Amino acid sequence: MSTASLLRFCALPPLQTLSRSHGLPSSTIHTPLRLHSLPSIKHRSSRTIISMSYRATVPASDRLLAALSYSLPFLNSLHYGRFLFARFPAVGAALEPLLPLIGAYRSLPYASFVAFFALYLGVVRNPVFGRYVRFNAMQAVVLDVLLALPALLQRIFGVPARGLGFRLLEVGYNVIFMIAAGCFLYGLVSCVLGKTPYLPLVASAADRQL
Repeated sequence: MSTASLLRFCALPPLQTLSRSHGLPSSTIHTPLRLHSLPSIKHRSSRTIISMSYRATVPASDRLLAALSYSLPFLNSLHYGRFLFARFPAVGAALEPLLPLIGAYRSLPYASFVAFFALYLGVVRNPVFGRYVRFNAMQAVVLDVLLALPALLQRIFGVPARGLGFRLLEVGYNVIFMIAAGCFLYGLVSCVLGKTPYLPLVASAADRQL
């Protein structure tokens, strides 16, 4: 029953799921390496990412807001899991507790569009929030932008209905969803623990924008 409901939420035409405007990436948590007492070690670029952990104590409110930021790309990636949900009902059953949230999100017109700009303009570009929150929010924004690229490719090349092209589409959807789900879990757990998640490619792209 839960799998059928989840498939219903995910059964949007590929060309309509992510065709919306997206913003620009932000930056990662990093510290310039300055070791003046050790002349043998050369000064490194301020762009060098030193660690994935945020060493200062992160307030609980910041950790919560940073963790919630990753729900945006995850919710927008659910339609990529339609083939997995159909082939493995247990995967859909694991998401059953989220069905009310997914249903409410899908029922609101332009929900993804509004949520995207609310996160980008309201959090990333808001100096009221600390760097930890803004970095994680920007990382979620970058991930959401990357999730829109397959839809653009489908618009250009079309959607295969059968044969090898359809099989490749199914495999691609499965891989994209698993990557998005992994990023969501990694970002969520890291933020809850007060650490800074570092998503490959995503964090470096965000770092160039902060």
